[in-house]
Amino acid sequence: MITLNDYLYRGDTVLKILIQYSSDLKNNAIKEHNPIDLAHSNFLIQIIELLEHNDFLTSQSQRIKEFYKYMTQKYPFLAFTFKGRIKSLIRAEEKFNGYILEYIYDYYKANGRYPSEAEIKSNLICFRDLIAYRIVLSLPLCHVKNGDDAQTQELTYLYEIANVMPEFLEERGFTAELSGLSGHSVSAELTENNRAYYRDYVFSPRPSGYRSLHITFYDNLARCYTEVQLRTKDMDDLAEIGTANHFGYEKQQEESRTKRDIIPVGDCKYFDEAYERFTRLQELDLSQVNVNMFRAFNNQLINDGCGLFRGRQILPFEHLSRFQNDLID
Repeated sequence: MITLNDYLYRGDTVLKILIQYSSDLKNNAIKEHNPIDLAHSNFLIQIIELLEHNDFLTSQSQRIKEFYKYMTQKYPFLAFTFKGRIKSLIRAEEKFNGYILEYIYDYYKANGRYPSEAEIKSNLICFRDLIAYRIVLSLPLCHVKNGDDAQTQELTYLYEIANVMPEFLEERGFTAELSGLSGHSVSAELTENNRAYYRDYVFSPRPSGYRSLHITFYDNLARCYTEVQLRTKDMDDLAEIGTANHFGYEKQQEESRTKRDIIPVGDCKYFDEAYERFTRLQELDLSQVNVNMFRAFNNQLINDGCGLFRGRQILPFEHLSRFQNDLID
């Protein structure tokens, strides 16, 4: 069976790895009559196109930049970062196979049988965050009046910005997508018109403690989906270097092992293949990987210059709070 791990030790570029891996998957899928691997190959082609043809990213980032400019004028007292990235190859591969595992497991648990090939394929048309932007804001203490709570004020600004964003970006060629989450609680600080668009993990945190606002847009000019995340600096710290990061990884491993125990080896070929690809990536020793523009001392100390593990940045903006002194008008 072909896996991404087979291509990570030759010193190739990420783009060459993607092209070769996708081609081999396609050829093998045709030979073995495997429609899931064919869908997998087509998914990788989407990432190749993002890396090879980035003119549309220039157009998109310029239109996204308009919201950054709006924020600098509207909230000069806030500090914030505004970043964009293309999802890393390893993370995209994990997510693709993770979707297969989750779908087959949930389907089997609910129906007592495995889904058809067509049903599995239909579930794989759900990647809308290959391109993602993140806004992280912070209210400096010098702008917090005596007796006020900084975190409460930050949340007020966060939801205020979230309420403006859909209309602002729709005027610039984007269309906000419905969240698709039924029964998901959202904050009353989101206006009624905007509640259906947001996945509000601030008001309803994930079990790991992860908190953030997520919204998906379709870029009508670039003809692709993109995700925008909004969070405070404290939320970002928890997600990037805190317990939400570590716990999520451990929980994912535990859930993967549990699904394997319930679905025996050999019962479902597509589950078996996705499970092997998924677990091999989770067990990957990054210090042994040989990919051009990538180097790791271990799985924590990583210098990723190609988007293999951490993703490729496409829009880094930083805004330092103005009037940073003890005299507030």
